[in-house]
Amino acid sequence: MTTLYAQPYDISAGGFYFKSKEEYSLKSKSLVNDYGQPVEEFEMQFIDGDSLDCALFAALDVHQGDIEGYFQAVEEWDDTDKIKVIIAVGEAGYRFNISKDSPDRFDVELYECVRMSDLAEQFVAEGLYGVIPETLRNYIDYEAIGRDLSMDYAQVTVDGTPYIYRCA
Repeated sequence: MTTLYAQPYDISAGGFYFKSKEEYSLKSKSLVNDYGQPVEEFEMQFIDGDSLDCALFAALDVHQGDIEGYFQAVEEWDDTDKIKVIIAVGEAGYRFNISKDSPDRFDVELYECVRMSDLAEQFVAEGLYGVIPETLRNYIDYEAIGRDLSMDYAQVTVDGTPYIYRCA
């Protein structure tokens, strides 16, 4: 379960931990500062949960207006959707409104590979370069193909897993 912390911008008030939109709403509405005035603005901090959800939180720069959408994404999106959004927003610089947008909005090709030459080997095996007889595959320069692929693809590590991606 994901745990967040709401840190008030008002230095005369203490923050609180929460695990759902409902809990956040309840606690934030009843919070007052040392002078009895309501506290309205908070900085959101990721405290505990899945490391992929932490990366999503950081990439989206979640604020108090995004809490409901963030918790919904944590519960409903699969890991691939989360990774696509993390890469598209955090690496490629796309904009994303977690309350309105869908991860399907991004056209991200994603491959779990360490090196570009690994991706080149995968592409050759899948027939992307046409039918190449098995006897000739030993003579293919996968490093050179990998260098060519690096013009269109980039590398990133998300949650400890290396990926090669291309955003269209």
